[in-house]
Amino acid sequence: MKKLLFLILICNISIAQQVIPLYEGLPPNSLETTDEESTGAENPGWFTTVLTPTLTLYLPEQSKKTGTAVIVCPGGGYTGLAMQHEGHDIAKKLQENGIAGIVLKYRLPNPKYVENKEVVPLQDAQRAIQLVREKAGEWGIDPTKLGIMGSSAGGHLVSTVGTHFDKAQISNPLNTSLRPDFLILNYPVISFKPGITHNGSRYNLVGELSLSDYADKFGHDSKFFPVPLNKVEEYSNELRVTIDTPPTFIMHAVDDKVVPVENSLFFISSLLQHGVEVESFFYEKGGHGFGMTNPEAKVQWIDACLSWILERR
Repeated sequence: MKKLLFLILICNISIAQQVIPLYEGLPPNSLETTDEESTGAENPGWFTTVLTPTLTLYLPEQSKKTGTAVIVCPGGGYTGLAMQHEGHDIAKKLQENGIAGIVLKYRLPNPKYVENKEVVPLQDAQRAIQLVREKAGEWGIDPTKLGIMGSSAGGHLVSTVGTHFDKAQISNPLNTSLRPDFLILNYPVISFKPGITHNGSRYNLVGELSLSDYADKFGHDSKFFPVPLNKVEEYSNELRVTIDTPPTFIMHAVDDKVVPVENSLFFISSLLQHGVEVESFFYEKGGHGFGMTNPEAKVQWIDACLSWILERR
């Protein structure tokens, strides 16, 4: 009997943390390469090269299951992915509260590995929504309760998903809806406008070179990363809000020196002007990139966010 219970437990764990590829074969816009995926030498949770985008599923146990799911997109300035504290740690917290946490390891807009680089992260995020909805029955998910969360540059990706869903960047033969049911944005890059954007994220996504190539050519201390003006407009997502933009939970620290809080304020203003539901959570202190737990605060955003998600049932 004990052996049977042990086997059931192992089975449940393997299901809860299943890792699946987003695509069969070479992903769209990916270039053939002999390189391997890599992480930062001193931080194995920091992915610097992603060749095979994946989903890692943290499915709640049957007794806690709510049917709600959240795709989690880590940040990293579009130059890397903070997979642990902005990905797996959050997904586990969601799972504990009856919400399927699904971590997206998306490709980075690095011209060494992809072409048409500006659409590649969006392709992977749209494919994640498509795949989760099409597998919803198998994974015990309600396809009408699917949200997507992003931190920092992952927040830019998620705000792009929420404002550009009417244009599919992937093959969609079943015409599956690519509009998420809600957005969660953590200290997000929203705007590509000078003065409030995060220059590295903007340049990595829409600059003509990679940021490292630009720095090698023009100097690592350069403060000006030129990008086409039409791309600034296209990916300044506060300008792309409509009445169909999904309801949004947004969190930011006022003292953030990496991604100015104005990114969140402009997005909130645009959402309100279009009659879109928005819930905000601001810290006086905290800076940037703290993930699920702000060490400067006693009250944590994740608790308010979980309540907001579960109230949507």
